[in-house]
Amino acid sequence: MSVLKAQLAALDGPARRPSLRRPRDREAFPDVWETGVVHDLYAQTPADAVAVNGFGLGLALQTAGGRAIVWGLHEMMGHEAGRPHGPGLSEMGLRPADVLLVWARDIQTLLAIGEEALRTPTVGAVLLSAWGEGRALSLTASRRLALAAAAGGGTLFLARAGAVAAPSAAESRWSVRAVASVPLEDGAPGHPSFSATLLRRRGGGAPKTWTMEWDRDEQVFRDAATLSGAVVPLAAQRPVETGGTDRRRVA
Repeated sequence: MSVLKAQLAALDGPARRPSLRRPRDREAFPDVWETGVVHDLYAQTPADAVAVNGFGLGLALQTAGGRAIVWGLHEMMGHEAGRPHGPGLSEMGLRPADVLLVWARDIQTLLAIGEEALRTPTVGAVLLSAWGEGRALSLTASRRLALAAAAGGGTLFLARAGAVAAPSAAESRWSVRAVASVPLEDGAPGHPSFSATLLRRRGGGAPKTWTMEWDRDEQVFRDAATLSGAVVPLAAQRPVETGGTDRRRVA
């Protein structure tokens, strides 16, 4: 943890990136992302682990507000879903200077990374990627993360795969899956696409599903290019294979 503290301390200084623009079409994906809180993201199936991480990265880029991003990765997530893949991160519009990537051998270490990062004023967003159930991911742990987020002003996205939704102190809870992207001209691969269902939000609201794609140039989620509407039934979606592996150890 002393190494992490030194790395976080090195983030001090001017913001590394300009503030990102918000989505132009708020109806395509409403502005429901409160900052300085915790948001739970669950992969709908274990096969959607890459999708939930990609979705979390996009949200971190949108909400960081020009401050640094910390991505804490449970090593089991790397074993089960593949390690971060350079070209894939590039397709998300993520540069090496945008994110501090930290590996955690177990869930307890992952949570400690999240707390330490959230209490660092120069950190605008934290993504924690965890695989499996694990008793350390308790309601008490969630409350500690929420307090740390409120203290530092950063936003935490807790991405989980191979786990079922559990009570937490999160502001919102989501189920995420990959969907087929809309091809670009001449059959080129389309933008990374996701189906995200809002399961719960503080203050209430009915569950709702959005299908969206990630625009890496503007770094926003937008309504998928040729789909008829923003709200669609999950049954209409088809999962796609995503991801890739990079065997280099980043941290």
